[in-house]
Amino acid sequence: MPQEATGAQQASVRTEAQSESHRLQDVLAVASVTIGIAALVLGWIPATHFPGALLGVIGLPVALYSQMISATTNERWLNVIGMVASFIGTGFALSHGGFSI
Repeated sequence: MPQEATGAQQASVRTEAQSESHRLQDVLAVASVTIGIAALVLGWIPATHFPGALLGVIGLPVALYSQMISATTNERWLNVIGMVASFIGTGFALSHGGFSI
């Protein structure tokens, strides 16, 4: 049984888990980054504060849900980047007028 305690078996388990298709998690991770960067850019520009605030308010819960169901480290990295970008974009948008039209 000492061969079972080695890292060889653990490595094979990791590669099997990472080789599975995580289509929903991948799509949500990419969506959270895309929405977060869009919120950041639109929140930075004073004339587009309303869409920036709206995207930031949508992007943060999407990124949080995506983080909750993520399966790989790469997805988690993208989710954190999306969360931070959405949060900062929302802050910029709110400082430029927020939800006022």
